[in-house]
Amino acid sequence: MKIGILLSGCGVYDGAEIQEAVLSMLAIEELGAEYICIGINANQHHVINHLSGEEMPEERNMMIEAARISRGEIVDIKSIQPVDIDALVIPGGFGSAKNLTKWAFNGADGAIMPEVKLLLVNLINVGKPIAALCVSPILLAKALENSSIKSTLTVGTTFEKSPYDIQSFSTEIEKTGAIHTLKTVREIEIDIENKIISAPCYMMNASILEVKKNITSAIQALINLA
Repeated sequence: MKIGILLSGCGVYDGAEIQEAVLSMLAIEELGAEYICIGINANQHHVINHLSGEEMPEERNMMIEAARISRGEIVDIKSIQPVDIDALVIPGGFGSAKNLTKWAFNGADGAIMPEVKLLLVNLINVGKPIAALCVSPILLAKALENSSIKSTLTVGTTFEKSPYDIQSFSTEIEKTGAIHTLKTVREIEIDIENKIISAPCYMMNASILEVKKNITSAIQALINLA
């Protein structure tokens, strides 16, 4: 079984969340599948200094940055068709909200990259499952907006501590027509009808061990649905 991993760059504040990406790779191999990393040949929204949190006066390419995580083995999203993979995982990180969509700036009104929407919709249309980690369920909410598909997603819960405003995310996700459910980092949401799995991961205050377990649960569910 071959599972794609869609990467939006390299680094939590301006690209893909590195730990979630690497733990996804590890879980996929531990569960007996193989992965293929997928990147986007376009500049990311901006570059953030991960020590200070300040914006840096430079440009970086999402695919080149993502190749740091994949050790150079990565394919362009434009060359991937649903027939090439059996399932897809999307790690979190602000790249999903700044690069792949503009959710970070405009909420549910933020646009999604056409090539990202095309891949997600095509996979769903042919019944191939998708696991969206951390903030990445927003990509599915945007991809399926104004469609006949009503997905069920989670980015976390308001009943436990989070570094983010989970209630705001929930409200914005439901503006797209999706249903948001509250899940802890010890839980995953499985939308069986649409073959979509979501897991809160670092949207909640969580240790790396908790995130690893959350991702492993999501990947196992992904493989079961595939």
